[in-house]
Amino acid sequence: MANKLIPYTVYLPEEHYDRIKEYAQERKASGLIRDAICSFLDGESQYQSGYNKATKDLTRKVKSNGDLKNIAIGNQTISSMVAKIISEMEA
Repeated sequence: MANKLIPYTVYLPEEHYDRIKEYAQERKASGLIRDAICSFLDGESQYQSGYNKATKDLTRKVKSNGDLKNIAIGNQTISSMVAKIISEMEA
């Protein structure tokens, strides 16, 4: 999910829309829907989907960590080295 995000409209039954609105108040709706759609389209099992989501989230956090960005070995930052290792763990 490191790529550019593109908006897309989805029509939902009213009862699901009302439940999604609750998540929207917590600013979690977009990510929740995006993760569900991506998992479905990738044809992953629930376990594999959760595992891959965790590795993607962790990779994103490592890449954005200021301290890890400030340390470099050779011409590579620690954040990019660790992010690469984590992303290779994706199932």
